[in-house]
Amino acid sequence: MALQARKKHKFVKAWMQEHVNDHWVKEATRLGYRSRAAFKLLEIAERDQLFRPGLGVVDLGSAPGSWAQVLRERLGGSARIVAVDLLPMDPVPGVRFVQADFRDEPGLAAVETALDGRRPDLVLSDMAPNLSGIQAADQARSVLLGELALDFAARWLQPGGDFVVKAFQGEGFPELQREVQACFDKVYVRKPKSSRDRSPEVYLVGKRRRGA
Repeated sequence: MALQARKKHKFVKAWMQEHVNDHWVKEATRLGYRSRAAFKLLEIAERDQLFRPGLGVVDLGSAPGSWAQVLRERLGGSARIVAVDLLPMDPVPGVRFVQADFRDEPGLAAVETALDGRRPDLVLSDMAPNLSGIQAADQARSVLLGELALDFAARWLQPGGDFVVKAFQGEGFPELQREVQACFDKVYVRKPKSSRDRSPEVYLVGKRRRGA
């Protein structure tokens, strides 16, 4: 146990050092985004033509709110944007925040209320596990979060809508990719420039959800 704790401490220390010196972290600070993740969504959205005015969007795992900031910037005042997280999130003007677990019925009811009963046109998930530095455990948790986001999209997303979900490449990833492919006409694997090179993180982009 002591060895495992030392490994985790070393992992966290290395991550913090890299984070402080990161170009995208500095850019996020300069432009007023809450995290470097904003640039990942910006790149994916431009490449895969995800944004248009007036969309209904659900942002799963939204804290600290950088994706919500991008959505409000790019979609205009007519968009219905609902951000969802177990953790608290500082308000983003024009974004409805639901602090709840979207996996249970009370959480889903709160999301539905925030959407005014409208099915979203776009479901996003930047959820990631709390990294332990133990690759197998982190990988399994990543795949599970991806499956939960896909389950939500399969239940709520409009036919013809789009889906973006973070995943870690490794064991379980091909199966998750096939599950997304079963629900959407086109599926792409994207590795944004602002994603760290050493990270197994990628994003699955599902275009045009098939009819329910």
